[in-house]
Amino acid sequence: MIRIINADESTPEEMTKPRGSHADVSATVSEILDTVHREGDDALFRYTEKFDRVSLQSLAVTPEEYREGLAQVEESFLAVLKKAAENIRRYHETQKRSNIMITEENGVVLGKIFRPIEKVGMYVPNGTAAYPSTVLMDLIPARIAGCEEIIMVTPPGRDGKVNPAILAAAHVAGIEKIFKVGGAQAIAALAYGTKSIPKVYKIVGPGNAYVAEAKKQVHGLVSTDTVAGPSEVLIVADEKNSPAVLAADMLAQAEHDPDASAMLITGSRELAAAVAQELERQLAVLPRREIASASLENNGMIILTDGTMDMALSLANLIAPEHLELCVENPMSYLPRVRNAGSIFLGRFSPEPLGDYMAGPNHTLPTGGSARFSSPLSVDDFVTASQFTYYTEDALHAIAPSIVQFAEKEDLIGHARSILSRFREDEP
Repeated sequence: MIRIINADESTPEEMTKPRGSHADVSATVSEILDTVHREGDDALFRYTEKFDRVSLQSLAVTPEEYREGLAQVEESFLAVLKKAAENIRRYHETQKRSNIMITEENGVVLGKIFRPIEKVGMYVPNGTAAYPSTVLMDLIPARIAGCEEIIMVTPPGRDGKVNPAILAAAHVAGIEKIFKVGGAQAIAALAYGTKSIPKVYKIVGPGNAYVAEAKKQVHGLVSTDTVAGPSEVLIVADEKNSPAVLAADMLAQAEHDPDASAMLITGSRELAAAVAQELERQLAVLPRREIASASLENNGMIILTDGTMDMALSLANLIAPEHLELCVENPMSYLPRVRNAGSIFLGRFSPEPLGDYMAGPNHTLPTGGSARFSSPLSVDDFVTASQFTYYTEDALHAIAPSIVQFAEKEDLIGHARSILSRFREDEP
């Protein structure tokens, strides 16, 4: 049974406690990274046989495998993928950057140039569930950014092949370089490069604790996106909501993972009790009920407030959820007051699964409270920027005394001489 707690009787720590596996996998991941770095493809084949229980002859998805996989996907689902891709593409096209150039009267030119990251790696999970939606959400922004080489890695099934739905999504997104490798070893391959898998400059995509730890350990050698933790939803609901609908929204998140979190904030004790009963009723017929039940028992929570939006939004900003549903009257009026949330779903007809699949905004989001300082995956994640400066002789001469004074104040005389040498012949 899910816990029902009073907000004024609970500590912030109780409502924002760390979740997920607490097992220390750092040593295991470190060993895997080192082994792949030293042994390359040989290590990847060995780890794939050990962890995925399949012996591969090749890591790359061949054109024939690609075609065979696509042939297994229904035309109706291909149409859905194409519509989702269209929505995702349209939303992310608005994020493209324009170069900046400022020209001043004295001839000074300042600016910033945005360029796509040349080589990007995408990790796509394929464990207890396949995620073709993640393929679209990660690959399409990289395509829009203009990345030249995009590599996708995903664990193979027991048949040694990639899930057809994942291949279909990759096809719709326009990606051909796909490799059958998962776990920390896949991150190692992308970070270091092997004979089969090219080294990339940035790695994105969610994964299990081993994947997350591997991304942490290679960060700096390559860039990585936000390290994703278990998925989470926080629903702020008034008494006008259907308990059955709220329970369904919570279970949609709980079925992801035993460490996932589904939370509800309401000022109605009657609604809270009715949602708790609905959760039990709907759990009984949910195919992934064992996973969802563990999630609700370990991390689920219904928080009772004084019924004001002030208190509800204050708690929501404290929790900083990955997904925030505002199932209240006039939800748009509260949007400016939401400070910390990965993705915000406004109103009773904007449930979180809408964002998972079809709406267009990205579903790769900050988790575990990191929405306080992180953002959803976007085109910005696939570009770098270089700034530039041009000064004329007269412009530099005019500002030289100020630069020299700064340099002397920091006791960096070489800096001062770099400026003065351009105007004094006796300077070394």
